[in-house]
Formats: sequence, structure tokens, C-alpha cells
Amino acid sequence: MNNWQSYLKEYQNYLRLERGLSENTIANYTFDIEKLVSFLESNSFSESPVNISEEIIQQFIYEIAKEVNARSQSRIISGLKSFFNFLVFEDYRKDTPMVLIEVPKVGRKLPDTLSTEEIDSLIGAIDLSKNEGERNRAMLETLYSCGLRVSELIGLKLSDLFFEEGFVKVTGKGNKQRFVPIGKLTEKYINFYLEGYRNHLKAVKGHEDILFLNRRGKQLTRAMVFTIIKDLTVKIGLKKTISPHTFRHSFATHLLENGADLRSIQLMLGHESITTTEVYMHLDRKFLAEVLNNYHPRK
Repeated sequence: MNNWQSYLKEYQNYLRLERGLSENTIANYTFDIEKLVSFLESNSFSESPVNISEEIIQQFIYEIAKEVNARSQSRIISGLKSFFNFLVFEDYRKDTPMVLIEVPKVGRKLPDTLSTEEIDSLIGAIDLSKNEGERNRAMLETLYSCGLRVSELIGLKLSDLFFEEGFVKVTGKGNKQRFVPIGKLTEKYINFYLEGYRNHLKAVKGHEDILFLNRRGKQLTRAMVFTIIKDLTVKIGLKKTISPHTFRHSFATHLLENGADLRSIQLMLGHESITTTEVYMHLDRKFLAEVLNNYHPRK
């Protein structure tokens, strides 16, 4: 069952760095998955997280229903839903085995999405008098306007900027590259950062081409981007649990609400499968069925 441990470790890092959850909460999420792993071992199942079926999950839920109350059962199911949604978001699975498994009404709510006004407020709260202010504004504008994963944001290079063509080159999962449109406002803020700060900063060897640097001339970490966003959330008194991922989620949601088609959103987000984008959007089932009938290769 070692293959479960590697996926579990990556999931824990996601919860810690991108969701900003406490170690205690992460331990609870981990415990839910370890209960499933224990069930698999005791029943001699050899399925990995990427190929476990809905039927085996159903057997597991049936077993735990004999041992725990409805609230605990709901928490375990919610924990598993979160884990398998993470695997779908990260392109390890094409779908989740949890779709038809019902959660009692004490389950978790959908993740928060930021309104455009809230995004403006967060970016407007950045202190531009500090050296890193221009960097942080350019960074959050890029995160939102291009819908990037935080790992893609911190990996952006100066040589990835194609402003004359109106695109940036993004390196996503598995080193797969895609071109994402970039707006004039975001270009302007990146240029302000380049001219006012980045071009005067001595980059550490090996980081010369990295766009967003820390004050020591090195590539930023995912945790640092999370901290910047968390501090701004506190500064404006925003009562939402957000992370770098929230900007990507909001980017896609706002595009959809304004009439963009799911295929275009899929390309910009860098999802291999339209079903990944579908899970991401929390769309109603009737619309999803129409989209799958129109776009999915195995309709």
C-alpha cells in the first residue's frame, strides 16, 4: 500500500500550503484515508488511489456504517470526497469514485469563490510603498487573470512572457506547456514590477530567468504566496477561507458566469480532460450532461 502513501503525502502538502489548514485538521483528513487503506489491506484489495472503483468505496462505506454514527460517517465521506477531488484536480484521475456516494446534510460546503470586488479589495490593500508591493500586485493579478496554479505562478520565467502576442507560456503538470492569454492591465503591472524592482535585484545563480523573486534573489515558495494572500485577507477583514487556489477557481467561475464555454476554460486551465473542468466548476447536473454529450470523446 506504499503507493497510497505517496499520494497521501502530496495531498497533505496541498492541504497545508494551498488550503492553509491546521495540522490538526490535516491529521483528521489523513485519518479518513488511512481508514480506507486499512479496509483495503484487511480485505486483500490491491487497488491504488488512481484505479480504486466506486464499488469498493461503497463496500467500505457499508462497513464503517456498522461502526460509527451518521455524523462521523459524513465526516469520513467528506474527507474521501476531498481526497479524490484533489486527485482529479491534479490530473491523476479522470473522475472521482465518490460521485454517487451521498453525504448526510452535515457535510462540508463548497469552497469559497471571490467576487471581482473582493479581488479588487485584496489587491488594493497591497502596500506599494514597500519594495515587494509591486511584485505582490503583479503576482496576484497574474494568478487571477491567467487562472494559474500556484506552482505555475512561481515557476513563470522572464522568457515565458510574450506580451506582443498577448500570451504567457505556462508550464503545468508533467512539464506540459500551454499558452494562456494575458490582459493589458496585468501586462502593465508586471512591467511596473520589472522596471521598479525586479530589474534592480541581483538574482541567485540558477534563478536569473525566474519572474517573481524574493528579496534574496530566489524563486518564491508556494508557502510564501499563501502567506501573502492570508495577510491581505486579514488586512481587509475578509471572512472567507481562501488560498492561491481560490484565485484560479474564481477565474474559471467568473469566465463561466460571463458566458465562456467549458472547452475554452479547460484549455486555459490546462486540464487534459473536460471532466476535470466539470468537477472543478460545481455545475448543475443537467448542464454537465449537455456539455459531456457535446464534448466528451467517450459520449
